[in-house]
Amino acid sequence: MTSSVDEKKLSKRLRREVGRAIQDFQMIGDGDSIMVCVSGGKDSFVMLDVLEQLRHRAPVSFSLRAVHLDQNQPGFPVETLRSYLADREVPFDIIDEDTYSIVKRVIPEGKTMCGLCSRLRRGILYRYARENGMSRIALGHHSDDMIETLFLNMFHGGQLKSMPPKLRSDDGHNIVIRPLAYCREADLARYAQIREYPVIPCNLCGSQDHLQRQAIKAMLADWEKAHPGRIASIFRSLTHVAPSQLADRSLFDFAALEAQTTEHRWLPEGATTTRQNGLADTAPCAKTGS
Repeated sequence: MTSSVDEKKLSKRLRREVGRAIQDFQMIGDGDSIMVCVSGGKDSFVMLDVLEQLRHRAPVSFSLRAVHLDQNQPGFPVETLRSYLADREVPFDIIDEDTYSIVKRVIPEGKTMCGLCSRLRRGILYRYARENGMSRIALGHHSDDMIETLFLNMFHGGQLKSMPPKLRSDDGHNIVIRPLAYCREADLARYAQIREYPVIPCNLCGSQDHLQRQAIKAMLADWEKAHPGRIASIFRSLTHVAPSQLADRSLFDFAALEAQTTEHRWLPEGATTTRQNGLADTAPCAKTGS
């Protein structure tokens, strides 16, 4: 009985969080056709399940289609996934594309394959969505993924960016949504365990452990243990950005703070350049005395 009560509470919380994300970011509208990307991992199983539940009680009408990309990875139990999807209430498709051979041929042994694998997978799924009239592509990234990506980009890419809950693809043809944006990974793992999904781990990378992301995950776990609530606070910061308090000139016009702007150009050497009548006049650096 306790287990049943816990499942109902968790199910309700996940529906509430997914519904809130859909509403906050206007992810789904009336008449939308949602392509739900099912990888075989716990997150995508939960996403499909919760979206199915919401579809029956949503204030708008939308359709779902589960799509799995079979990358021809040796030993991947695609029939297990096919059997599971066949028992669901939504139509599904399994795309057969041998990206595994491409990745193994291009990436040197021992190097991470995730980047190329992700790009190939994304291109195939985007094309499928366009060709089949899918208006939304749903991915199973959750709030922990978004926080980890934030720190990965800061530490290793020198950029303050993460995974947005909703985006338009670079080519402008696809809108990608992340309905699990407000969900915690621990809740998803617990729900997947209760529902007994046929979770299939991705072992394309063999012995590679995604060390950088694992290091970030361990760091965040230590912070949360020492300071409970810190992860939630970090996530809230993603939704409360103050461009004027950062240093990106493309996001905030710092020059507009001045009552009178100047055309002086400050050079690394300490000299300033003024432009008069289109001509450059370089003044000597005051420190040289020349």
